[in-house]
This record gives sequence, structure tokens and C-alpha cells, in this order.
Amino acid sequence: MNVLFVCSENRLRSPTGEAVFSECEGINAISCGTNKDAETPVSGDLIEWADVILVMEKSHRNKISKKYKELLKDKNLAVLDIPDIYECMQPELIQLLKVKVPRYVRI
Repeated sequence: MNVLFVCSENRLRSPTGEAVFSECEGINAISCGTNKDAETPVSGDLIEWADVILVMEKSHRNKISKKYKELLKDKNLAVLDIPDIYECMQPELIQLLKVKVPRYVRI
């Protein structure tokens, strides 16, 4: 299963999701960001690649839905509701992801 993690800058939350869930068997995880200056900006290719798109905030969902409406027709897009208050690989962030992601991805 291909899982796309999305935050704003692709520097803290989504790379943590990618790192944690890339270690799970049967999961290919990639991360990106909605901002133009993100480390890896979200793109149509990434949306097409993903089976599940997990965004950290509603604003990320809104940006993706507006820009990639046609590509999202058969996609599972979910909001994890994880605020931008964590450092990359912070234990509390990892724990939140481990609790929330299995609601949308079979681990």
C-alpha cells in the first residue's frame, strides 16, 4: 500500500510519518508538503501514486482538494489532526502517528 503523508513544509510531521511507517511490511511511505518551499512539494504524480493520503491538518486537505480535485476521485484522503508543534521524530509525535494512522492504513 502506498501512503502519502502531507504537512506544510515537509520538514517535521510528514517526514516523521514517512520514517515510522516505511519500516512496516507492505507499506511504501512518502512525504511531501503543501507549501511552495516545501522540501518535497505535493504534486499530481504523488497524488496518483498514493492509495491513502494522510494530511496533518484540515488546511492541507483543503489545499490538496482544491488543486487536485480530479485526481482524488478514488483516493482515501484523511485528516490526522496533528498540529504543528512537534519536532521531527519527537517521541510524542511518533506515538500520535502510531495511534491515528492505523485507522486508515492496515498495519
